[in-house]
Amino acid sequence: MQLGWVQGSKMWLGILLTLLLYSSLEGQENSFTINSIRMEFLPKQQVENGENLTLQCIVDISTTSHVQPQHRLLFYKDDVLFHNVSSTEITESYVIPQARVYNAGIYKCTVILNNKERTTSEYEVVVKSVSDPNVTLDKKEAIEGGVVKVRCSVPEEKAPIHFTIEKFELNVKAFKQRREKSSHNHNFVMLEFTVEEQDRVIFFQCQASIMSGMRLETSKTVRSELVTVRESFSNPKFHISPEGMITEGNELQIRCTIQVTPMVQPFPEIIIQKDKVIVAHSQHSNEAVYSVMALAEHNGNYTCKVETNRISKVSSTVVNITELFSKPKLESSATRLDQDESLSLWCSVPGEPAVNFAIQKENMTVLQAQNFTKKVSELDSGTYTCIANMGKVVKKSNTVHITVCEMLSKPRIVYDSRSEVIKGQAIKVNCQSVNGTSPISYRLFKASTVLETLKVGSNEPAVFKDNPTEDTEYQCVVNNCHSYTEMKSEILQVKVIAPVEEVKLSILQNKMVESGKDIVLLCSVNKASGPITYKFYRDKEVKPFHQNISNETQVIWLKTQASKEHEGQYYCTASNRANPAKNVPRSSTLTVRVFLAPWKKGLIAVVVIGVIIAILGLGTRCYFMKKVKAKQMPVEMSRPAVPLLTSNNEKMLSDSSTEATRPYGYNEDIGNHAMKPMNENKEPLTLDVEYTEVEVTSYEPHEGLTTKGTETVYSEIRKAKPDFMGNRYSKTEGSLDGT
Repeated sequence: MQLGWVQGSKMWLGILLTLLLYSSLEGQENSFTINSIRMEFLPKQQVENGENLTLQCIVDISTTSHVQPQHRLLFYKDDVLFHNVSSTEITESYVIPQARVYNAGIYKCTVILNNKERTTSEYEVVVKSVSDPNVTLDKKEAIEGGVVKVRCSVPEEKAPIHFTIEKFELNVKAFKQRREKSSHNHNFVMLEFTVEEQDRVIFFQCQASIMSGMRLETSKTVRSELVTVRESFSNPKFHISPEGMITEGNELQIRCTIQVTPMVQPFPEIIIQKDKVIVAHSQHSNEAVYSVMALAEHNGNYTCKVETNRISKVSSTVVNITELFSKPKLESSATRLDQDESLSLWCSVPGEPAVNFAIQKENMTVLQAQNFTKKVSELDSGTYTCIANMGKVVKKSNTVHITVCEMLSKPRIVYDSRSEVIKGQAIKVNCQSVNGTSPISYRLFKASTVLETLKVGSNEPAVFKDNPTEDTEYQCVVNNCHSYTEMKSEILQVKVIAPVEEVKLSILQNKMVESGKDIVLLCSVNKASGPITYKFYRDKEVKPFHQNISNETQVIWLKTQASKEHEGQYYCTASNRANPAKNVPRSSTLTVRVFLAPWKKGLIAVVVIGVIIAILGLGTRCYFMKKVKAKQMPVEMSRPAVPLLTSNNEKMLSDSSTEATRPYGYNEDIGNHAMKPMNENKEPLTLDVEYTEVEVTSYEPHEGLTTKGTETVYSEIRKAKPDFMGNRYSKTEGSLDGT
């Protein structure tokens, strides 16, 4: 039984493996394809803000399997995945309850089945308008100059949001103030609005805007609650005393008062102005007072201004004052006078009322009278006025400025250089008139040209600067308000030392100098002041070979009877006291060549040719003398006791006679093959030469053998050194007669 159970188990296991294998084979054989994929939007792609929106992804898949394959669906908004689901259904939905602006965008759907993937085209979803904003205030009652904080928010939307808040006065259509602000991180803004002095009942309106793609979606305008405004202080009021007609001399009092709300901080400031000029003010009181004796000049418009840091209230009034007498008028005979001229001043009042006059100079009374005349000096220059008074009313006339001109003294002109003026260096020329009324106009002339004009407000010297480059003359001309035209100074002569700037070395005539002629070198400079020190140098020599101090701009160095030793390179230097010792100008190098005169060259040629001819003549003479001596070459005479004439002796005689007839130095190797010395190695033979006097007897051809001639000749006998093999035979080995 146990065996049967085991066999049954094996059978079921085999069946299970078979089913699994069949299922695997069936899965491998099934095929599928994605036919299409699309999206649908319910109710539509464009919805109003707050509506529900359903996104549907619909897939069409074909397969050979009896069961729909499982696939993945991915939902994207603006290329960002926001929903992922696995399903065997052909339609999957995603619901957006109460769509907002931030839900608008570009949507698409992607299906993934095993390794196959398809994506829908892109669909734009539009959400119209923005949800209504909420407007809240931090207070419902405010004081003038206070601040109201307004908060505007859109809780259902996401940033960035642009808010517009407007301030309105109740029952007024136009807004009083408008402010805008964008919030990039929050869906609300908080703005502060100042309560102005004209505000009574105010409210605020808020509107939100969001940029969706290329469209701007805007919310409805939402209104806030009402804000009641209380005055911090009342409008200012004027109180004028005395009331009615005000006459000059009366005490005039102008008061400005306000009513201040309790607990208002800070306390307002009260300012009274006349034609923008502040005449009175108060900071810690509810009134400001301006008191003055009434005069005609106090007529005009007065303004009272009450201010805090944010609030300003203004009121105005006009004050009229009756004039007792007109303002006096001061006149003068002249305003510019020369010293010692007569000045007349007179003061008048229209209508000639009974008033008292006084003439003042710079607030000091000169004369208690209506008219004034005197001979003026420079001390009388100044500002004059006329004072007219009647009782307590005092009036001042216009001002008259009187200028009395003192004649200028002759100006002095100097320059401040403590040493000699070097060309190009700046010098200061001072010109001064010690006496005379200022301001003084100074003109500096350089030669006949105006160099510069200066105006000095005192008697201090006028300082002019110049950089003279050559000897020049300066003169100063001055004038002032005096009728005399001008004054001239003496002529100031300034000697300018011009330094040596450029040095040139040249040679007169030609750089090629004939021997015996003169070398003339010219060292010249530009326009320089003397004395000038000239130095001549040969190249590579430290010390000058010639030096000259001259006031001229060129000097000459002369060398007579030039020779070859004067040939070479030369340069020169030149300097004066304006040149620094370490920077002495020098010329460029000049090369001088010395050549022989043609007649000297001819003389030398004649001498050389004569020497050559003499040498050739002497050589020729020696040659011929040697030739003659060679013809008289002596032979060694051997005189034996018994002369024997044999064939050998004949040969020897023949040889002797032949050798005797050869010229001196004859070499037998040429032509005839003569005897050679025994030194086969051709080493030079060192010979000792001896001369021997011998007598030679020769036979005359026509006398036969019986007649003999006897001559005395010298024989040259050369002896070889002992280390050579053999000796040459003596040239005197035989005689012409065989003896």
